[in-house]
Amino acid sequence: MSDIILKAENISKQYRLGLVGTGTLSHDFNRFWHRIRGKEDPYLQVGALNVRSEKATADYVWALQDINFEVKRGEVLGIIGKNGAGKSTLLKILSRVTSPTTGVIKTNGRIASLLEVGTGFHPEMTGKENIFLNGAILGMTKKEIQSKLEEIIEFSGCKMYIDTPVKRYSSGMRVRLAFAVAAHLEPDILVIDEVLAVGDAEFQKKAIGKMQEISSGEGRTVLFVSHDMSSIQILCKRLIILENGSISYEGDVEKGIRKYLRNDAASKLLSFNQIDEDFKGLFLNSVELLCDTKRTSNFSYNDQVAIKISYSIKNLIENLVFVIRVLDETGNILFTSWDSDSNIKRVEKLDSEYSTICSLPQYFFKKGIYKITLAAHIPRKELITMIDDVVSFEIDEYQYELNESRKGVVLPRLNWSVTEM
Repeated sequence: MSDIILKAENISKQYRLGLVGTGTLSHDFNRFWHRIRGKEDPYLQVGALNVRSEKATADYVWALQDINFEVKRGEVLGIIGKNGAGKSTLLKILSRVTSPTTGVIKTNGRIASLLEVGTGFHPEMTGKENIFLNGAILGMTKKEIQSKLEEIIEFSGCKMYIDTPVKRYSSGMRVRLAFAVAAHLEPDILVIDEVLAVGDAEFQKKAIGKMQEISSGEGRTVLFVSHDMSSIQILCKRLIILENGSISYEGDVEKGIRKYLRNDAASKLLSFNQIDEDFKGLFLNSVELLCDTKRTSNFSYNDQVAIKISYSIKNLIENLVFVIRVLDETGNILFTSWDSDSNIKRVEKLDSEYSTICSLPQYFFKKGIYKITLAAHIPRKELITMIDDVVSFEIDEYQYELNESRKGVVLPRLNWSVTEM
């Protein structure tokens, strides 16, 4: 138990939809009357599940419900989930920005939070003054902050602007300074909510390195929320998936990411319909995944994955080119292909329907989830449309005895030969 630095017990958070506070005097009085009689809050028994895409059917919603987990000292815990799943609400409760409706958070150390860009910064104060302000909020003495000041300024990369009011900082500069303060003022628990996505590539790399240093080298704990699966894989030792306000998975990072992305892929249609939208005279009717002419999103290693794009032309588009980009489950781009690579010559007639098929290589993809981005453009002239994650597919079975531990993003079968010299 001495290794447990943070424990969440039966955490739930309820909100009233559409209004601030409980909403009505009658609700407030009802709660007060139950409380003085020693009875449970009557509104804890009502409320809809946190399903963002569905129409509200009740006045109350459970943003979080019955959350239980423990975090060990020095552990980096990743928290992922779709937008609206309850991630930010959970971190605000952990950071004591808001209180849970039910349950309790037990901690054994000081918490520093980066929940939103510039949170805790006073816009009229300079960067240096905000360093002292944030340090004081974290419980540091002026002497302790002073000893770390130069290191914080150097890490943030904002030395030129350190005596300038923060209101004149860009969002990226505010994130740089906020992260530098939180990471260097030695909190026992560092809570980070997606803010690193605002920073540039150089800062993200530096921040990830610093988080690895403070967790493994200094034994401090990090709770990290991100939609960037690559960062989650690099940083985290354990993973929690939130779904509709509840924990749907807790455990190994690799298995958790695969489960999350598989569920996300399963939620997509096998075909994409965009019939009613006009892309400057191009109408995309559907994008389908095919295996031997059958629609599917599940393939084996030896299957031929085909992408069929059905479309019609309402206005003449000269030199139209379709482009597909294939990404792995963490968002790494594997390759990009243009249909002009095959010297396609279009002779489309207006108001007629056409289809073009791109066949992906056999014996190529490792087991996992893959996403397709589709674009149509006139080379060096105009982008007509670009649709991210238009369809997804999964390679879930091998027909050959292949070593899954082979390093690399893909698993091609290459031709080898030996010649006697």
